Amino acid sequence: MVDRDKAPVAGAEQRLQELGVALPSPPTPFGAYVEAARTGNLVFFSGMLPVVDRIPRFIGRVGGALSVEDGRKAAETAALSALSAAKAYLGSLDKVVRVVKLGVYIATEGDFRDHPKVADGASEVLLKVFGEEKLSGRVVLGVASLPLGVPIELELVLEVDS
Repeated sequence: MVDRDKAPVAGAEQRLQELGVALPSPPTPFGAYVEAARTGNLVFFSGMLPVVDRIPRFIGRVGGALSVEDGRKAAETAALSALSAAKAYLGSLDKVVRVVKLGVYIATEGDFRDHPKVADGASEVLLKVFGEEKLSGRVVLGVASLPLGVPIELELVLEVDS
């Protein structure tokens, strides 16, 4: 049964426009790998960093040189790069059926405890673009270091239309 009183849900591309979000250029590999690989209806994206045009936007560890807010902004930047990679690979973000997995790796000082607050920077971007019905659970880990000295690396798996 269709609820005619309920407004249709906007697609991801329309939500980006409504939010006034311009995606950065799609990321390119820093080594011998591809940005995305598909098997069946799943697309696995290589680690997404807070890098725009091959330039890291944040350097350092959260809880040390970087604040929680800096970490959140780095996570947002990495999420936008992931969306850009997904759009480049799929042609349209409207092909995303759901986010299957979000992994957030955070370079932190040893006693750092606010990992969820930092990871919310990425999760909230995905929530705004795809809506709550397409989100997954997530894994958040603190690590000693990440490529290029950045504070965040995202792991993303999407289910897409066949």
